[in-house]
Amino acid sequence: MSKNRILVVDDEKLISWSLAASLKKDGYEVDTAASGSEALQKYETFKPELVMLDICLPDVNGLELLKRFKAANEDLYVIMITAYANADSAVQALQDGAEDYFGKPFNLEAVKHVVERAFEKRRLKKEVDYFRNELRRKSDQEKMVGNSPKMIEVFKMIKICADADAKTVLITGESGTGKELVAKAIHYHSARADAPFIEVNCASIPENLLENELFGHEKGAYTDASRRQKGVFELAEGGSVFLDEIGDMPYPMQAKILKATETKRFRRLGGQEDVEANVRIITATHQDLPKMVKEGKFRGDLFFRLNVMNICLPKLRERKEDIESLVQYFIESLNEEYGRSVTNASPETLEYLTRYDWPGNVRELRNCIERLMMLEQGKVLTPEFLSPEIRQCRLPVGESEAGGVISSDFAGEHIVLPSTGISLEELEKMLIQLALKKSGGNQSKAAKFLKTSRDTLRYRMKKFGLSDSGKEGEVEGTEAGAEGGNGGVAMASGGNGGSALAGEGLRWV
Repeated sequence: MSKNRILVVDDEKLISWSLAASLKKDGYEVDTAASGSEALQKYETFKPELVMLDICLPDVNGLELLKRFKAANEDLYVIMITAYANADSAVQALQDGAEDYFGKPFNLEAVKHVVERAFEKRRLKKEVDYFRNELRRKSDQEKMVGNSPKMIEVFKMIKICADADAKTVLITGESGTGKELVAKAIHYHSARADAPFIEVNCASIPENLLENELFGHEKGAYTDASRRQKGVFELAEGGSVFLDEIGDMPYPMQAKILKATETKRFRRLGGQEDVEANVRIITATHQDLPKMVKEGKFRGDLFFRLNVMNICLPKLRERKEDIESLVQYFIESLNEEYGRSVTNASPETLEYLTRYDWPGNVRELRNCIERLMMLEQGKVLTPEFLSPEIRQCRLPVGESEAGGVISSDFAGEHIVLPSTGISLEELEKMLIQLALKKSGGNQSKAAKFLKTSRDTLRYRMKKFGLSDSGKEGEVEGTEAGAEGGNGGVAMASGGNGGSALAGEGLRWV
């Protein structure tokens, strides 16, 4: 382990020698300089972590040299020493960034104590910076992924809340949608990023302990309160308090949160005076708060106070276009966690994952990918180890299974696409026929069903030679089906009102 380096800058050789000898004896690595120019040269070559700097030097004022040192390295610790100690120079040195200040003559033991304290402070600062950077790194790793329109809106709201230093933010959405990630993103992308981010799950702490957890207590507030204890609102000073599952907060406690939110003040248990709280309050819930307000389970005034900035997270089933990028993101992050080298998920696996509705949202998807990566031996995730629930979502006939066709659901009908393909015009004609059949030949209803105008529908019916009643179109399809199985748009009347495959054509089943 390298020694701490100290540069002593003083034009009195006896002072420099005595300081250097004493500090070296304590295990420090020490160099000396007798002028400002020599000090600047030694600073570049010796690279000290602490400088003991005399104010009165032969070629420069020590205060000017202090400014140059701090400009070059704001983390450099500087202790000023001089034979002309006075209040003005001491104040000026401290204002310019000096760590401490003492005059000549000085006590060596006192000097060594100041130096030891400075290095301890430097060590603690390094530790704090390290853990803060680790938290930021972890927060960056647990990022939100998605390019869907709904997620873009979420990202916009996060930026607005972070940049504007919104004091209250309400995050809503189903469990597993990433509410905690949104809260962290707001905090770590705002001016409060260097202050604490503290999370409290309101559903996991008993009612009689929640107030103590949030606001702390005074000594003697209750039997076991042997000393004053700070709560989350004090510990997060300058940062953010994240109250997760706010919908589960006991009703009596809601009034105290309302006061803290409105006045930015609170009172410890057993306390007589209010304490100021400079914190951002971020809340989240998967519950329907407006409904709870109507039912008398949640305070309306608190809801309206928290609902200043609302970020509603979409369900994963509402943004399935993001699933592929989410899967790849989870593969990359889990590769690092488990020491794997999986490259991607197979197209068939992605097909299964996209068709599943994900009631557990993004959290469930991550757990699914983690399971696959633990069981899969190759570098590509295959469907082999998918859960039965997900595998059941695969359509009965698939490209890799039998018949070479893919299928989907439309308006309650099951559509099977032939392996030989089909033109869009043929498909459009079939959909118009189905809409007419479903609407009983009513063109207005059929147009609404197809989300188009009645005039557009009539134009397309004429284009495809379909009658106003829709009956002739159905007969046409039947006749076409009877002409052969060459992959055309053939539709024969089925016994249950559906349509059956003619040869290899498109079919409703």
